[in-house]
Order: sequence, then structure tokens, then C-alpha cells
Amino acid sequence: MAFLLETIRLGIANLRLHKLRSFLTALGIILGVAAVICMVSIGEGSKQEALRQIEQLGARNIIVRSQRPPETQQQGEQRSFVVNYGLTWNDLRIIDENFSDEARIVALKEVGAELIRGAEKQTSQSYGVDPELAEVANLRVDRGRYLTDGDNDERAMVCVIGSEVARRFFPLDDPLNNTISIDDKAMRIVGVLEPVGLAGGAGSALVGRDLNFDVHIPIQTARYVFGDTVVRRTSGSFNAAQVHVSELYMTAPAREDVIGLAQRMERILETRREGMSDVSMVVPFELLENAERAALRGTLMLMAIAGISLLVGGIGIMNIMLATVTERTREIGIRRALGATRKHIVWQFLVETSVLSLIGGLIGVALGVGISLLLGWAVPMLPNLPLVGQFIPADASLPTQLAWWSVIVAMTVAVLTGLIFGLYPARKAARQDPIVALRHD
Repeated sequence: MAFLLETIRLGIANLRLHKLRSFLTALGIILGVAAVICMVSIGEGSKQEALRQIEQLGARNIIVRSQRPPETQQQGEQRSFVVNYGLTWNDLRIIDENFSDEARIVALKEVGAELIRGAEKQTSQSYGVDPELAEVANLRVDRGRYLTDGDNDERAMVCVIGSEVARRFFPLDDPLNNTISIDDKAMRIVGVLEPVGLAGGAGSALVGRDLNFDVHIPIQTARYVFGDTVVRRTSGSFNAAQVHVSELYMTAPAREDVIGLAQRMERILETRREGMSDVSMVVPFELLENAERAALRGTLMLMAIAGISLLVGGIGIMNIMLATVTERTREIGIRRALGATRKHIVWQFLVETSVLSLIGGLIGVALGVGISLLLGWAVPMLPNLPLVGQFIPADASLPTQLAWWSVIVAMTVAVLTGLIFGLYPARKAARQDPIVALRHD
């Protein structure tokens, strides 16, 4: 034990004689460890953000959406016509008969062309929904309440609006118990939804719209007050679409059942509409699994790139230690002449490389953790900076999430790098002939 402590003391003393050289030698390890931690935290942050947005759709949900087929999109350039496509009430009845015992099914029906309040107008994103949608789609009410079965049975003229609708149409007023019109139908607002967090993100692309602009009314009101035809007017022309059911959410009892139910749903849809050209199906659970696999591949790739920095740092340590062996040849000869064995010389050099790697690793950990935390805080502020801000999107963000396993891995690899790359110089020093070493100038 006394030998080991003395060797460590001597190794640290030798490193302190050349502080700048020791720091530059450890710099490769410092940057390598910091790079590993930063890249893993960026990859982990991006992965968690993508998974959060996909999970927002509900990991047990299967979403079937009516979509205008390509041929009708081309016909849309003509004037005054009605296109009939998508899920029908009969489709909904058959799906319900096949799945009602195994899954919960919620339908959405698009209504209206415009949202209007006073002089303010915007394209309608209004849907007749079943009250169960709030639970199925993970929607939360910020103020007021959500739709109820009573609203549905009475075909009530009430609605729940998204956070962006509330911000745009009621910037100064409380929207609750106020009215907003869908086309010429006035609806009383009974609730405001919390921001969903899918705007501009992966979830928004999967749903096909920003849910924060949604307006929800009872589905029976949508069916019997608004009908099945939605008219969209543009300058000089209009087009109209007859769609019974715009979207369908089916919730499986467990995640393990999702894939099987999705395959059954696909077979039913294919038998009722060849090619499924007017419907599309989104399975968030499949997307979740794919995103996790892609994120794992990305993390491994980032770690491999960062590992190159550690390799370069190890080569730097070996290079400096080889030069040190030549520089300290006479010292080695004196120690051997005074009774030091080859094992003592090996330990002396290994201690020096290990201390360099350990200190470099600790500094690298501090630097990597600091940069990771700083990036998550600083990037959203960049658009507000003068000069640089104009080149950066206003919603710029770089989510980071510190993975403690990356700290442990980086530190372990750093110390092992010091030992492995320090072993050859140490063995070379130990094998020198004491007499030759004493004669060295």
C-alpha cells in the first residue's frame, strides 16, 4: 500500500513539473468525454421530444382518417361540384360491430367552412366529436368543461375550442359562455383546451393538422344541424365534399393488442374500398417503436463519432508519454540502480497516464454536462439576439436530456484509454537496460 501511495505521489509530482504539457495531453480526453456526453444528451433529448409528440396521439390508439383521393384532387380544379369520399356511417357501423367488444371507438365529423367572430375569420377546423374523445386523444381542459353525453343527446349548440382559437378570437375577453360562429351557426363556448404541444412537430404532421386550432361540438349536433356536406369557397369558385366520418379513433385495451387490431382494421377497410385510396391509417404505437429504434441507431452513431475524439486523445497520451520516456531515460536508470524493479517503473508511468485520464475525464464530464444544460436554455433565446436572430427560426429549440449512463460510459472509457495507451510507453521504459540508461545524457 505504501508503495502504491508513494508511486501516485511521485506520478502527480512529475505531472505538476510540466503543467501546460500535462493539460494539453489531457485535452483530447477532455474534449472526447465532453463530446460523448453532449451528443448523447442531444440525441436523447430529440428522441424524448419525438416520442412525447407521438405518444400524445395515444400509444394504444389506431387512427383512421378520410382523405381526398388523388383523382378527386385533380377534379377539384373544376367549378361547383360535390366529391363523395371517405368513411361512411355504414363503415362506422360495421367497424363497431367487429370491434365494439374489444376496443373503444370514437368518431369525428368535420363541419363548417369558416370560424367567425365579428370581423375576425379563419378557415374552420371544427369537428363533431363524441365526448369520449378527450380521454382517447389525451386532451385536457384548461378552463370550463368538455362536452358531455347530455350535450350530444340534446344536440346542443355548444363547443370546446383549442388554445390558439381562444388566443386569436378572444385576445382580451374570457371565451367561456361567449359565442363563436361556425358558418352561420352560433355556438356557445363551454370550455378551452390546454395547448396540445403538437404545433409544427412530429405529432402535428401525423394528425395532419395543429390540434390547437380545433373546435369540438357534439357529434349529433354536427350530423343533424350541419349535415354531411362541407363547402370550401375560394376566389371565383368553390368546391364541396360529402364526408360522413372524417376521423376514427380506436383504442385497444392494451399496447400488446394494438398491432393485431390494426391489421384486422386494415383488412376490413380493404374489403370495403379497394386500394384504400380515400382513407389512411396511423398507428402511433408502430411509429413509437420505429422512432425508438431510429433514436437508438442515432445515439450509437453519435457515440461512435464522439468515441473517435477519445481515441485521438489516447493517441495523444501515448505520443507524449513516449517522448517522456526518452526524456527521463537517465531518471529510469538511477531508479533501477537504486533497486526499483521493472514493475515499479511500469506502475510509475501507468499512474501518470491514469491520473491524466482521470482528471481529463472529470473536467470533460463537467464541461459536457454544462454544455448540455446550456444548449437547452440558450438555443430558444437565439432568435431574440441582434444580427444572428434574423437567420434563426422563431421557434428554434434544441431539447437536451442528460443521460447519466453516458457520463459513466465516458468516464470508464477515458480511464481505460489512459491505461491502454499508457501501457506501451510504460513497458518500453521498464525494459531499458539500467547501465545504458545511466549513460544517457
